[in-house]
Amino acid sequence: MRRALGALLLAVASLPFLASCGGAEPVVIATTGDYHPFNFITDEGAIDGFERELGDELCRRAGFECEWVLHEWETLIPDLMAERFDVILAGMSITAEREALLDFTDAYYPPRPSVYLARAGEGEEALGGRLGVTEHTIYSGYLEGQGVAYVPLAGAVDAAGAVLAGQVDAVLVDHGYAVAKLAEHAGRLEAVGPEVRLDGGLGMGVRTGSELLGVFNEALDAMKADGTLNALIRRWLGEEAATFE
Repeated sequence: MRRALGALLLAVASLPFLASCGGAEPVVIATTGDYHPFNFITDEGAIDGFERELGDELCRRAGFECEWVLHEWETLIPDLMAERFDVILAGMSITAEREALLDFTDAYYPPRPSVYLARAGEGEEALGGRLGVTEHTIYSGYLEGQGVAYVPLAGAVDAAGAVLAGQVDAVLVDHGYAVAKLAEHAGRLEAVGPEVRLDGGLGMGVRTGSELLGVFNEALDAMKADGTLNALIRRWLGEEAATFE
């Protein structure tokens, strides 16, 4: 998915993994906590979701001790570059613009067209109404480039929830989020209009030249090879989610 680019808000949980590098500093992973089911905060205040479980497993396989922090979306990239944390794992789409600023791992969710969601029965007419997108995202950038007016949604707003609440008539979102919300709200939401190709899938962001890139790519390759990643995708995002062959 999603957005273009706050302060460090909260250090959350340490993973009790044995680091292969002895007394090295833990690897700090930043996420937003507002993109269910990819990442969200439980009632107990813990980070959870597809990306939390994925990150934990990657750290386990890499032999890293990892810590999670919450961070505002808009400053994820500049604060990664400022070394406030080591990894972005927050539903970030791989784009050429971002690749000029940081390195991305291989995709952990395959590239698929982005999707417009509307209330069930509205059809393509919904696209002539109020379109909502999260600000500072590839979706807001796309609509601006097309000269299309939109209702800006704050990062913590659930886009599908905004449609169901009648705040907007349709939203443009990434494929994984769309299939998860279509399953969660079956019969209440539908995909409408044209699909839009905007990115190369979702990836973890690290600083340019970071040694973490190769290590996490090796762990991702192993998860793809043994089916663990596809199983995580299906469990968190649903059977209609895209998987790796």
